Formats: sequence, C-alpha cells, structure tokens
Amino acid sequence: MHEGALGVAGKAVCCRAISRAMSLSGLPEADCRTVRGAGRTGHDPGLGIFFVNSRLDLQGRAVCYSRIQAVPAGRILKLLKPEKVAAKKKEQAARQEASPEASAQRQIILKGVRVNNLKNVDVCFPAGKLTVVTGLSGSGKSSLVFDTLYAEGQRRYVESLSAYARQFLGRMGKPEVDFVEGISPAIAIEQKTINFNPRSTVGTVTEIYEYLKLLYARIGKIYSPVSGREVRRHSVSNVADFVIKLPESTKVYILSPINIREGLTNPEYLRLLEQRGFSRLYKVCKEDASCSEMLQISQAGNLESLAGYYLLVDRLVVRPEEEQGALYSRIFDSVQTSFNEGDGICYIECSASGAKSRFLEFSNRLEMDGMSFVKPSPNFFSFNNPYGACKTCEGIGTVIGVSEDLVIPDPSLSVYEDAVACWRGEKMSEWKKEFIRYAEKEKFPVHRPYKELSQKEKDILWHGGKYAKGIDDCFKFIEKNSYKIQYRVMASRYRGKTLCPDCHGSRLRKDADYVKINGKSISELVRMQVDELSAFFENIQLTAYERAIASRMLTEIRNRLQYLKDVGLSYLSLNRASASLSGGESQRIYLANSLGSALVGSLYILDEPSIGLHSRDTEHLIKVVKQLRDLGNTVIVVEHDESMMMAADYIVDVGPYAGRYGGEIVFAGTPKELMEKGTSLTAKYLRGEMSIPVPSSRRAWTRYIRICGVTRNNLQDVTVRIPLNVMTVVTGVSGSGKTSLIRQTLYPALQKALGTYQGGETLKYRKLEGDISQIQAVELVDQNPIGRSSRSNPVTYVKAYDDIRELYASQPLAKKRLYTPGFFSFNVEGGRCEACQGEGTKKVEMQFMADLYIECEECHGKRFKEEVLDVKYNGKDISEVLEMSVDEALEFFPADAEEAVLKRLRNKLQVLQDVGLGYLHLGQSSSSLSGGEAQRVKLAYFLSRGNAEDRGHTLFIFDEPTTGLHFHDIHKLQLAFDALIERGHSVLVIEHQLDVIKMADWIIDVGPEGGEAGGRIVYEGVPEGLVKVKESYTGRYLKEKLVSKK
Repeated sequence: MHEGALGVAGKAVCCRAISRAMSLSGLPEADCRTVRGAGRTGHDPGLGIFFVNSRLDLQGRAVCYSRIQAVPAGRILKLLKPEKVAAKKKEQAARQEASPEASAQRQIILKGVRVNNLKNVDVCFPAGKLTVVTGLSGSGKSSLVFDTLYAEGQRRYVESLSAYARQFLGRMGKPEVDFVEGISPAIAIEQKTINFNPRSTVGTVTEIYEYLKLLYARIGKIYSPVSGREVRRHSVSNVADFVIKLPESTKVYILSPINIREGLTNPEYLRLLEQRGFSRLYKVCKEDASCSEMLQISQAGNLESLAGYYLLVDRLVVRPEEEQGALYSRIFDSVQTSFNEGDGICYIECSASGAKSRFLEFSNRLEMDGMSFVKPSPNFFSFNNPYGACKTCEGIGTVIGVSEDLVIPDPSLSVYEDAVACWRGEKMSEWKKEFIRYAEKEKFPVHRPYKELSQKEKDILWHGGKYAKGIDDCFKFIEKNSYKIQYRVMASRYRGKTLCPDCHGSRLRKDADYVKINGKSISELVRMQVDELSAFFENIQLTAYERAIASRMLTEIRNRLQYLKDVGLSYLSLNRASASLSGGESQRIYLANSLGSALVGSLYILDEPSIGLHSRDTEHLIKVVKQLRDLGNTVIVVEHDESMMMAADYIVDVGPYAGRYGGEIVFAGTPKELMEKGTSLTAKYLRGEMSIPVPSSRRAWTRYIRICGVTRNNLQDVTVRIPLNVMTVVTGVSGSGKTSLIRQTLYPALQKALGTYQGGETLKYRKLEGDISQIQAVELVDQNPIGRSSRSNPVTYVKAYDDIRELYASQPLAKKRLYTPGFFSFNVEGGRCEACQGEGTKKVEMQFMADLYIECEECHGKRFKEEVLDVKYNGKDISEVLEMSVDEALEFFPADAEEAVLKRLRNKLQVLQDVGLGYLHLGQSSSSLSGGEAQRVKLAYFLSRGNAEDRGHTLFIFDEPTTGLHFHDIHKLQLAFDALIERGHSVLVIEHQLDVIKMADWIIDVGPEGGEAGGRIVYEGVPEGLVKVKESYTGRYLKEKLVSKK
C-alpha cells in the first residue's frame, strides 16, 4: 500500500490507515493494492470518497480497476481507534494462520522442473526458514537451486523493467519449469572471487574502509612528523574566546605580520597601509614587554628594514565580565582583520600586571614546524582517487623495482656472509668490500643477520650513509652501464614487484599517515587483523564531542567487523587484496555484507559456504546463516557439511545418484525426519549405516623431504617433514598458515630444486633437504579453472577429444570429403560454426547484471557446420557425442573394440568416471565446473598418465579436494588417492574434511589459532596421536570420526 493523503470531513488521514479502516469495515477492498487519492463530495461533507485503482495479480501482472466507494467519515475515524484495529488484526491473523491459501503463500513452490537432469520434479521450500539442499555431486542440486529458482527470479526481475530497458538487456530464456510461485527478490552468493581489480581490498569490498575514511576525515587529528605535536587550525572565534578569557585588566595587542607584496618598496607599502586606515607599527620585545615600542606609520618611511615590526591592528584592555558584550565583537573583528592582513597569521601579545608578557602565534592555516598540512577529507584517504593515492604507485601499493626478497634471499645471513646477492662475484664483491670498509664509521654491524637489523641500519645498507655507498647506489651504477648485456641481465635478475618505497604498501599519500585517532593512522588500522582491529574499536577513547560525531560510523564499523569474525575471517586484514582471496573467503565476505545490509524478506541462495572452513569455524558460520534467516529472509544453502545439515530447518535431498541416475527429490523434510525415515545415501551416511572406513593400518615410510625455517606470513620459523609414498594431510583452523607453508613455500621450493621454478618471488625458508632426488616432478592440483577459454571442457583437458576427432576423421564419409581431425575441432576454422566461432552460444552483456548466453541461431548450439554433422559414428554425429555424459559415452563406445584409438579413448573416460565425474557432459564448458570438479578433472588427467616407472615419482599437492563432494563421492576420491600411491607417487593434501583426515597416513596440524596466534606446528604424526593433543582443535573433532560406525 502506497502512502498518500485523504481529506475526510476536513481532516488529513494517510492512505495506509484508510485502507486498514476499509478492511475493518468489511468493504470490498481486499483485492485493491493502491489508493491514489481521495476527497470530499461537494454536496455531502460527511462522506469520504475513495478513488481506488490498480492491483497486481499473483503473477505480478497489473489489473486495472476504476471504482468509487463512499463511506461516512465518522465511521472511518471510529474504525481507526487503536483498540479496534488491534482486535481486528488479531482476528485476521488467526484466520490467515488457519487458511491453507495463506500457508501456501509462505512457501516457494516449484512444479514440473525439467532443467538439465531434473526429471519433472515438484518441490516446496518453506519461506523464512533455513533449507539445505544436498545430494551426490551431479545429482541436480545446482540445476534446481541456481538454474531454476535463481534464474527464474532474475528473469522476472528483467521482465518487470520497461520495454525500453529490456531492449538493452536482450532475451532471457525461461527455465524448463511448469509453475513457480512465492519467489522473493533473490540474491545468489556463489564460490567466486569477488574482484580481480588490484585496487580492490577486503576493506573496500566490505565497505568498512568507506566508514574509516569518513571517520578520519571527521575526527582525525593531524600531528607534525617533526615534533609530534598536534597541528590545529585556529578560527577567529577560537582566538577571540582566548582573548576574552584572559584575566581582567590584561593589556592585549592584536598584531599582524608585515607582508610586503612583490614589486612594492617599503614606503609604498606603508602608504597603502595608511590609506586602508592603519596608523601604527609595533616592535616586539619578546623578553620584556616594556621594551616593546609603537611607531606611527607616517614616521616609519625612513626605516631601512621593517624586520622585527608588526602591524598593530588593535590594542585593548580586558574588562570585567559584565562589560564584555561589545568588547567581544571588537576583538572578533580585529582578529579577522589580522588574519586577512597576515595571510592567515595573527599574533597576540598579552601582559597582565605582575605577570610575564606572552607573545602567541595563531594561524588559520594548517602549518607547524615549517610544514604545511592538508585539511582531511574522505578523498584524502582514498587510494582510488588521484587526490589521496600515492603518486609513486598510483594507489596499487606495489611498484616494479628492485625486490628486497631477490636482493636478500636469505635474511638469516649477515652482510659479511654475503647476504646481499648482487654483491657476490669477483667484480661486484668490490661493493661489499667498500661497504665493510666504512661500516665502522657508519656504526653498521656487518656481522649481524639481516633480519635482526633495525630499520635505521637497513636504511644505511640500502640507501647508503655519509661515507658508505648502499645497494641503491649499486643499482644506479648497473642502470648507468645497462648498455652492456651483462648489466642488463643483472638488473632483470633482481627486478620484480616490490613494496612502494614512498607509501610502503599503504597505497595512500604520505601525509595521510599524519592524521591519527587514538595514536593510530588509517594505514596502521588496515594492516591489523580483523580481531585485533575489532578490539581497537571496542576500546577506543574519544571525547564527548568526538563520540557524538562518530557514533553512527563506529556502530557500522563494529558491526561489520563482528560479522567478519562470525564467518571465520578474523585472520584477514582490511588491506588484503580481493584477488588473493579464495572462492570460499569471497563468499563469506559477501555473506558478512548481507548481514550488514540488514535486508529482510529476501531469498538468499548460498553455494557451499563452509568450503575452506575448519569444523570449529563452521559452527560460527551456522550462527551467521541463522542470523540471516532470523532477520526475516529465506535462506537456501547447497551444502554437504553434516553440521550444516543438522542445523537446518528443512532438508531437500536430490538423487538418488548422479547424472541421468539422479534428478529426483528423494527426500524433503526436517533433519529429524531424515534421520528417522530417510532411505537416501545422505540419510544412511548420517545414521552411520554407511561410512568411509578407518584404515586398519597406516602406511609406513622411510623417505621424506624436510623444509626448514619457514617464515612466510604468520609462520614462526617452522620446520616440518613431508613423508614420501604415503598420503599426508595438512590441517588446522582457517588462517593458521597451511597455504603459506605448502602452496606458497614448499611447492615453489621443490620447483626451484627441480629447476622448474619460474616465479620472481624470494621464498622465505632457510633450506630444503631430505630425499629430494627421489622426486622427479611436483604437481599442484588446485581449484583453478581447467581451461583459459569457454571452449575448454573435460575431454579436451584429459586429451580424450583428440581421440574422438581422430575416430570421426577415420569414418568413410570423412575420408571421402578429405576431412582431417582438425575439421572436428571447435577451436580452429574449418568445420566449426563461424557465427559463434564454435561456442554454440552468443554472449549478451547485461549491463549491471550477469551476462546472458543465448543459443546460436546458425548452428542451434551444435557448434559445427551442417556438412561436418553429416559424418556419423554408430548413428551419432560429433555434436551428439559431446552432449553425452561420461557414463553414457562409456556405454556408447564399445568396450570390446580392438582399435587402438577406442582403447585410448575409453581409458581416459574411465578415469573421469573413477573420480566421480561420470555425470559430466563431454562438451560441458570448463567455466561451468565448480572448483572441486575442476580439481577432480585434473586428478583424472594425472591418473591417466600411468605409473611412476613411466613418468617418474611425482609429489601431488591437493588443495581442499573435497570441495563440492558428498560423503559417497569422498569415498571415490580416497580410492583415487590410493591409486596414485599404488602407482609409486606421493600425495599431500590440504584439507578440513574429517573423513579425509582420518584416512591419512601422516598428519601435520598447523595452529593452534588463525593469524598471529597460529603459524606453529601443533602436531606431526598418525591421526590416532592427534586426538591426544589438547591444544589441537582438529583433534577434538577427529576423535569421534576415528571410531568406525557400525
């Protein structure tokens, strides 16, 4: 109901109240949604005339009416009495509660869903509840929730726009569904990195930084970097208040500095002063006021210099309080004149009887210690604005220059021990010798390790001192001689991304750090971890005036920081680049933003928010999701985590299996009903009827590699052993340092040892030792997409498509037409459809919404030209083969074929099925795969390559491979890991999933907490030993998993 005004018997009443009165009076207004206006009839002032038009039907279409209803005005006012309204509302609520129609309105209803593999299913989601949609990978969960529910909500939103707006947005296909009802505005939070813009940070994405900028602009205080004193800007009223509060009878001289304009002589300047009404100069004796003297301007023309003289603007004596009314105005005007004449400077000399005189300077300019300062504004603290961004790095925080990490590869060495890499060698060592020669004069400790040097000592080493030349001087010499090839090579060897030398990574102009609140600059705050920053704002000390200004900003900052802590991101800092976040971290930031926005009545769809979370952190996440629900929203979560399922109000289980064997709703009800009555695989695993068994014994090992002294990020000089030919799992709470240890240090360190490292970053570890010679390769199997283009798909990645193309090129019709295997490729010209360039779809940009992909009108999504599709194998053209799932393809291509190409093809498809990806379509775009699916495609590729004897011993590093996996799929994954080990390889897994952890031969637990409170090795050993470590959170949750469920 829209707001409006209605005149009833001469009184104004809002439309909402009138509508309520009409309903209470029993008038037929129930189907009316909008009251546009009203008035009184000319012939009967006792009647209120309602002009009612426009209502919406259940499908959102407008149905117009024009109807007039007359109601006695007195009756309306009587009906508006609060007690009558409350009683009527209570009665209506009870009637609605019992009404089946009202019950249906509180549900989201989908009927006849046939998207992808869904088999004409009907399902209801309770509104205002937390619903978990679960099932095997590929069973149809995403098809139901994202491709149907969310897609239909998006389509309806577009159709609600005007025809003019829709012409720019293009066509949007309707999901294959018969009936959808009860959809609220939908918000999908998926596992995708939010922003790859190098300027985007956690602070900007969460909008906390916006509030910080405003806070510092409003209550920040400027401090001089020279003296450390606060820089204040004096207003005229500040000075006038100071003068008027001086003791009674104090003599006051209001002075202005003499500023002779360029081009004027002293006599000319003095004449101008006289013409403007000034009559005296004043010579100040700061030691003794009695020595000060006044001089008539008319008598000053003969002075050679006006140094020491000031322009006397006014002189007065402070009067008793009751006589200060007119005096204050006089002081105010005089100070204003002094500021104008002195270019913002005013001097006050005051002397009370019996007290020493004072000579004070006031300025309405932000100046101190010979420096000028800028008045803070929000843009002053914005690195996305040229005004606030550092001029050197333009707000990025890094520049391409001499990398400290490359120049000092081992910080544990001293300068004497060749810590400076560019000072090694016969010729360049002269720089080191010269530096050591003058080190004593510079008071530089040449035998102290680089990492123990103070900042002042590091500055001497890098920038040089009074006697010694530093590293910067060395590179200036190299740059000067860059016309020689050897110097160009040397310069490139030490060049890389490094912190900006001016802003030191803060991204802001240097003087932004002069503005502080409670002794902290904004750059210092964004470097803090979220939990540390939250504690700072909880204990911030402000004056009453500052609190009044900052109260709303502080509330927002505190709330948003708390939301980040609640979703398990307390280890992040606000200056962390968004592009460096994992998909799970990005999703949880989005979730925290949703809580901060306080939207109600919306539909939130979350895609496995527990990804990357330790079991301890999942508990916090559940609380946050419930908070979102309690605000009045409907929350639908696609999830496999057991604790999330048991915390749900409602569960929808899709299955019973994947691909064409799935696509059905096998259960819909409460968690309690699932445990009692469910017959699905999910129910059996939750009840313990099915489980992943704990190994009866752990594999023994003798060979290992050891990485020593790792100090990257929060790791605290960590040394750890990685066994070979077994399965090792690295675990720990979120932010404890697992990725820093394995992905960012061990993996590149092994590449370096094997000669395959191509990065420019220095690795922060002391040494790598052990049986490194036993490893021929190291492979990181992560969740990054498997292809760079949308044409990439599972069969191209595992090289099976090469065999399919070869098979089709060998058919009689293809030979007759001279078609080569390249003709059956959608990546090159020849046989592909040129209208869509082999994509099968065309991209339609949706402006502020997600882009749409529309089927190509030329090839109708088949990707190839008609003549290419004439070539058949067993009655199927190549486009139809690409539409098959892996399972269907294994049935289609004969198992007993003797052709070598068919044997190779089946072997490659078989490994995709073995890792649980039998439901994927051969031609499915890699961009549509989840991170977990992409990871398993890579695993299938490595499994298809053969044994260690053929390819060499490889150490496989898997980063959270259970992403998107059901309990049943995890069992298949474990079998794939076992297959790799049996083939002579080693497996190293970063994982939080307890079913994988319990299967490990060796566990490395990092922690005990995240961030600065983590970074230590809590435990190394077999899983049974971890449960005895009280400090380990993993051990607490693992204990019950090690007891096999019967």
